[in-house]
Amino acid sequence: MPSLERVQPAMLIDAVWRMVLRLGFPFARAWWHLRRPRHEGALVAIYVGRAVLLVKSSYRAEWNFPGGSVRPGESPDAAARRELEEEIGLSSYTLLPAGSACGMWDGRRDQVHFFELHLDGIPELRLDNREIVAARLASPEELHGIALTEAAAAYLGRDLGR
Repeated sequence: MPSLERVQPAMLIDAVWRMVLRLGFPFARAWWHLRRPRHEGALVAIYVGRAVLLVKSSYRAEWNFPGGSVRPGESPDAAARRELEEEIGLSSYTLLPAGSACGMWDGRRDQVHFFELHLDGIPELRLDNREIVAARLASPEELHGIALTEAAAAYLGRDLGR
């Protein structure tokens, strides 16, 4: 068990990261609305039966899939696997390509590559507690009442009948 002296600085550092992300994201969105940059991302829809795993970031109101930006020289598959490890602690899974979508999201000209992961049960998740602060499974029926990012909604728009 970690000592209290070690836990408190880690909790403080996590809180500072969350504050920086919460304050920085609106500025980034404003900049993107001015510049309209191109962006490439990768998101992973993790299915447990018919339910899908959603994650909550510290800086947005909407729920999303685990994932993030594709770095220069990185494949979308590699980015999806890296983001799964960083955000929720999952690694060593084979991801299935599930298409892509383009849109003007958050002020960026976005191309998002989607991947799927089908599991029999939810593994233990290790949320980074900086960017990702919550996770939940949502049934297809529940998805209609949940605020989603535009990219997640674009993916589920063609997938709600599953």
